[in-house]
Amino acid sequence: MPENEPPIDPRKFEITQAAVICFLERGYHQTGVRDIARQAGISLGNLYNHFSGKDAVLAFIAELEGKELAGYIDLLSNPDDPRAAIEQFIDDYAVYVSHPENALLGVEILTEALRNPMIADVFGKNRNRLSDALVCCLNKGAEAGIFVPYDDPHAVACMMLDALEGLGLRRLSNKTPNENGIQSIRTFIFNGLKL
Repeated sequence: MPENEPPIDPRKFEITQAAVICFLERGYHQTGVRDIARQAGISLGNLYNHFSGKDAVLAFIAELEGKELAGYIDLLSNPDDPRAAIEQFIDDYAVYVSHPENALLGVEILTEALRNPMIADVFGKNRNRLSDALVCCLNKGAEAGIFVPYDDPHAVACMMLDALEGLGLRRLSNKTPNENGIQSIRTFIFNGLKL
């Protein structure tokens, strides 16, 4: 965590962990604030001291996700070697999205985002920041003559994220990313980026 950021309130973090467990077990839509409080082992009033409701908990999860994605964004934003940065991103992000809790929670969030514009907005900002960082890396690679220049690098970045996140969803039954799957996506992406 950057030095200028205050530490996360431990109770708020505990509530968030309890909420994630509830969302994964019951689904976001079927989870109530009472379920979250019960899972966290606190009173409903104590939960409301930290969050105004279930949507506020999910918004805080989006904030935490943003912090988790910061390393990927830094890696891709202005790399000395765009190819190495993309390769490291593919390997690391494939593992990240293949964690069962990340894949399952992603599905819950996507489903809720279809119903709730606020949820779509807060998680959409994280995805846009990651996509924008990928675009920066793709453009730098195109300027260096490493990657083919695309008319719409944003669409390419979104397809890369979709492919990696799709791998994460398919890996739910295995619990770990299959190196062959990651290698196949890496080859697929780099075949599309070569001059």
